[in-house]
Amino acid sequence: ISIVPIWQAELCLCLRQERTSQPMSIEECCKDGRDRGIDNQDCTALPLISESTTCRIVQEQCCATVLEDSICTNGINMAKDQGGCDTQFPGSTCETKTTRMCCDCCLLGRAAQEKGLPCDHSLSLGYQCGLVSRACCDDGERVERGRNGRCCNREAKCAQECVGNGTCACFKGYKLKPDGKNCEDINECLLGASNCRGGERCINTLGSFRCQREVSCGTGYELTDSNNCKDIDECESGTHNCAPDFMCQNTQGSFRCRPKNQCGDGYIQDALGSCIDINECLAQTGPCHPGQSCMNTVGSFTCQRNSVNCGRGYHLNDNGNRCVDIDECKGPDGECAGHGCINLVGSFRCECKIGFIFNSISRVCEDINECRHYPGRLCAHKCENAVGSYKCSCTQGFKLASDGRNCDDLNECESSPCSQECANVYGSYQCYCRRGYQLSDRDGINCEDIDECALPTGGHICSYRCHNTPGSFHCNCPATGYTLAPNGRSCQDVDECVTGTHTCSETESCFNVQGGFRCLSFECPPNYRRAGEKARVERSDTVRCVKSCQPNDISCVLDPVHSVSHTVISMPTFREFTRPEEIVFLRTMSMAHSSPHISSDIVFDILEGNVQNSFDIVKREEHGIIVGVVRQVKPLIGPLNMVLKLAMNYVTSGVVSHRNIVSVHIFVSEFWF
Repeated sequence: ISIVPIWQAELCLCLRQERTSQPMSIEECCKDGRDRGIDNQDCTALPLISESTTCRIVQEQCCATVLEDSICTNGINMAKDQGGCDTQFPGSTCETKTTRMCCDCCLLGRAAQEKGLPCDHSLSLGYQCGLVSRACCDDGERVERGRNGRCCNREAKCAQECVGNGTCACFKGYKLKPDGKNCEDINECLLGASNCRGGERCINTLGSFRCQREVSCGTGYELTDSNNCKDIDECESGTHNCAPDFMCQNTQGSFRCRPKNQCGDGYIQDALGSCIDINECLAQTGPCHPGQSCMNTVGSFTCQRNSVNCGRGYHLNDNGNRCVDIDECKGPDGECAGHGCINLVGSFRCECKIGFIFNSISRVCEDINECRHYPGRLCAHKCENAVGSYKCSCTQGFKLASDGRNCDDLNECESSPCSQECANVYGSYQCYCRRGYQLSDRDGINCEDIDECALPTGGHICSYRCHNTPGSFHCNCPATGYTLAPNGRSCQDVDECVTGTHTCSETESCFNVQGGFRCLSFECPPNYRRAGEKARVERSDTVRCVKSCQPNDISCVLDPVHSVSHTVISMPTFREFTRPEEIVFLRTMSMAHSSPHISSDIVFDILEGNVQNSFDIVKREEHGIIVGVVRQVKPLIGPLNMVLKLAMNYVTSGVVSHRNIVSVHIFVSEFWF
C-alpha cells in the first residue's frame, strides 16, 4: 500500500532562485524532480532546469511527493511488520511526524479489521489519517494517496475519491468534471448555496466558502470567532476612565461612572459625588407626631409643637383659630398671569399655554426655549427663541421654505450680481466671463478684458502684428505683398505673378518672392544655347544653357564648362535658426558607386556670392545618385538679394574633365512668414 499524506504546513519547502535558459515541458520538469527524490536529494535546494516559475514548482513538488510517499510507506510497513509504532524514528522532525502518523493510523485500521468493524468508520480522524486507516483495514483494495490528499483506485485513477466499480467521486465542495475522474471547485457564492447572514459577504475558497462582515462592529464592541458583535465590558477589562471616587457600571457599547456611596444618614449623593441634605419634612409621611411641626436641619430634622402658624397656601380664618385654604386663582389674572389657573388645597396649578412650562418652585409659567430643548430638530439652519414660540432663519445663500422650517437655495443670479455671466450654486453663486474676458481678482464679480497681445504667447498669436480689442483681438499683415490667411492669424504671400498684379514686361519673366515679385531675364552667354523654353520662371525652376561651339572654335571646345544654369529661390528670414537649412539640391547623373577601374569623382564648390560664409555644400548619396546639397549655415536678416555661383566639377584621374556652373539667385524676405 502506497500512501502519501498531506502535510503541507509541516514540509516548509523553500524555493531557490536558479535559472537556466533551456525551456522545459511540465512532464520533463516533473520527471527531473522525481528522479532527484528517488536519489534522496534535498527537494528544497534542487538545481533548477528552467527559468519558468511553473517548472520550478512542478520540479519541487514531484520531488517532495516521492519523498513523502517513501516516508509514509515506511510508517505503514512498520505497523504491518512490527505491529507497533514505539520504535525510535530516524530523520528530521517533519519525517518523524509523517511516519508516526501513517504507522498509528494503519494500526487503527488493522484493529478495526480484527474486530470485524466496518473499515469506513465515522471517526473524525482527519482526512489523511482516515485514508491510511481504511487502506490498512481493507487489504483487497490498493489505495494511493497523492500529495494533495487525493485517493484513487489504481484502475479508475480518480483525482479524489473512488466509490467502487471504477466510479469516481469528489469531496464536499467539489464537483466531478465531464471526464469522470477529475474534480473542480464549486463556487457556493455564485450558486447562492452559502449561509451568510445579512450584513455579511460570501467569499469563495477551494472546496468551501467563508462569510465576512461588510461593516465593522463599532466602538464598544468586538468581533467574535462566530462573526458576531459582542459588547466589551470596559469595567472588567479595566479600560474605563472612572475616577477613584466613582465605580464603573458597564452598558451596551459603553460604560458609566457612578459615585461610590460615601454620604452619611440624612444626605443623598448626586451624579458628581457631592452629598446633598435630605429634607425629611417633605416626605409623604412626616417624621413628627400629629400636632408637631417638622423643621429640617443639615443632615437631620427637629419636631416642634405646633402653634397657630399657617403655612404657604393657607391663612388664618376670621376667628384666628385655624388655617383655611387661599384661592390663588381669584382676581383679574390670578397668580398665573393670563394662563389658566386651577386652585388646589394649600396651593394652585397653572395650565400654561403652548410654548410655556409650569415652574413648580416659582409656580409661574415660564417660556420654553424650544431651540435649546430640541437642538437641530426644529429648524434646518438657525433657530431663534421667541416668547411662547420660536422662529427659523437661514444662513446666507438660502431662503426660508414655505413650511417655515427648511431652507431652500436662493438663486442669487436672479438679481444679476455679475457683470457678465452668473451660475447659481448651492448656497451661493459664481460669476464667470465670456471668451476674451477674465474675472477680476479684486471683487470676483466684474469682468476685465484680456489683452491677448500682451500674454506671454502674444508674440506668436499673430504672424505680424497683434491689435487688442474688447474681448478679442485681430491680426494685421504688412501693407504690401501679404494677405491675412483664413485662420485670421497667419500672413500668407500674395503671388503677384498668378494674380497678374506684377509689372514685368513681355520680355521678362515674373518670379514670385515672399512679400513681392521680381522681373527676371536670363540670357545665355556666347557659344551657349538655352536647353528647353518655359513660359515663366517658377520657384526652384532652372534656366539651363548648354555649350554650343561654332565649327573650328578650338577654344570653345577646350573650355571645360559644359553648361551654365540659373535657378531662383525665395526664403524667409528664419525666426529661430538652430541648425543648417537645406535650400538647393544639385543632382548629377553619376552613380554613387562607380566601377573600381575608373578613378572618377565629383567636387562641388562655391565660386562667388558666399556672403560671410553663410552657405556650404555637402555631398551625399540619394537613391544611388551623387547629390550636392547647398545649406544655409548662418542666419540671414532680410530683405537681402544675392547670387550664389556654384560649380559641379567632374574629376577623372585627378583632372577636371568638365564643369557645370549653377547661379542661384537668392531673395531673402524681410519677415519670417
